[in-house]
Amino acid sequence: METYEQQIELLAEPLIVADNLELVFVECMKMKARWLVRIYIDKPGGVTVDDCAQVSDKLGDLLDVHDVPPGQYTLEISSPGLDRPLHRDKDFLKYCGSRVHVRLLEKLEGRRDLRGELIAYEDSDAGKFIVMSVDGQTLRIPRGKVARANLEYTL
Repeated sequence: METYEQQIELLAEPLIVADNLELVFVECMKMKARWLVRIYIDKPGGVTVDDCAQVSDKLGDLLDVHDVPPGQYTLEISSPGLDRPLHRDKDFLKYCGSRVHVRLLEKLEGRRDLRGELIAYEDSDAGKFIVMSVDGQTLRIPRGKVARANLEYTL
């Protein structure tokens, strides 16, 4: 069974790509009285308020027709920001060479929060791995152990 995030992603991505935008990430959370659906979009040079409004109008109608999520919801469309989440395989590949902040599900060498350079993203028969340089040490982290990963903004 697909999650609401997956269902929304399947509905939203073709609509967003048709507008020459990129779907970055989908969040769907149950609040007290309604759902909160957050969609992060991007494009070269960054998204505008008009881009967000256009996607919101089109996607809101599509979600209503498909009743995903069921019931009332609030739809938020925004830029991923400077600390862009890395969620898909292509995100990790695209941002190799960038500084990242990775939060692990469990400690690795005594740490759950890792900050460093994303060196590589490996997808092989052995699994998916994030390769990072952290404090001069190269770490090969199984993708399944990553709770969240974001670009790290530096001045």
